[in-house]
Amino acid sequence: MNDLTPIKTTLKDWETDQEVRWCPGCGDYAILKAVQRTLPDLGADPSKTVFVSGIGCSSRFPYYIESYGFHTIHGRAPAFATGIKLANPELDVWLITGDGDGLSIGGNHLMHILRRNVNTQILLFNNEIYGLTKGQFSPTSREGTFSPTSPMGSVDRPASPCAFALGAGGRFIARSYDVSKDLASVIKAAHAHQGAAFVEIFQNCIVYNKDRFDDFIAKPIADANQVWARHGEPLLFAKGTRGIGLDTDTLTLKVVDVVDGDWRGAGVIVHNVTNRAVAHMLIEMPFGPFPMALGVIYDDPRPTYEGELLGQDQKARAGKSADLGKLLAKGQTWTVPG
Repeated sequence: MNDLTPIKTTLKDWETDQEVRWCPGCGDYAILKAVQRTLPDLGADPSKTVFVSGIGCSSRFPYYIESYGFHTIHGRAPAFATGIKLANPELDVWLITGDGDGLSIGGNHLMHILRRNVNTQILLFNNEIYGLTKGQFSPTSREGTFSPTSPMGSVDRPASPCAFALGAGGRFIARSYDVSKDLASVIKAAHAHQGAAFVEIFQNCIVYNKDRFDDFIAKPIADANQVWARHGEPLLFAKGTRGIGLDTDTLTLKVVDVVDGDWRGAGVIVHNVTNRAVAHMLIEMPFGPFPMALGVIYDDPRPTYEGELLGQDQKARAGKSADLGKLLAKGQTWTVPG
């Protein structure tokens, strides 16, 4: 966990007096409630918690969490979050962004907070559309998406948020979706990670991209189209009748059938969150032939940016005393006669 003394709170302690306003049925409601319910379980302290957002539907989040919050500018939330963490490393910093805010104008900033490994929780709401600005296709929109800016269907190839985060040097990569009962456990795992923890959350935009993710979220087919990655457990899905194996000839993943529960005999992989190569393959699995990989896909901590930077600062200060006058007089100086 973050180096904070746990305190006891309830859901009510994290709810503000602001009217929560998203479109009726928006997935953001479910994500907000999941976060508010999880914060007491983390022992989080509202007076030491900061939510930072950029621009977009998801970026209303800080108004609805009873903590410190910054509603910043388009794509620059990672820069603000980095500054906040460096100014006060004791704060528990959460970054809320969307597929447009985080991967378009904010892609550069998101890359740097990940590669630097600033100890923050980064929740990217992916609805594969620009919702706030009325339904244009976004960096994650699928090919063929019809929108005001792609009336004949988008020809862009979509960005993969998790692949981007992994490629940028992220050390914690996870996926879930807005109404998943497992979203809370993913958020807890992200909070426990020391460093930049990236969570992609598939989110239903009821107005401009309704039911976009029903091909793997809809209840009748969910079990057959989702594989949940849990450390130390086999990658099974479809009620344990299928699994993810490794083709040793091509070093690629494959779907295998599991007979009579013998997943070992079928060659199903046991998930290891520190295996970056398999994490990359799970993220890039093409949906359709494969299920959607969800859960904590990669988790391999390394020293945090603020820990190393502030360690340098302490080393530079060792054995020295602050003397502003001496600093100002250092180098080429002169005195102007009165």
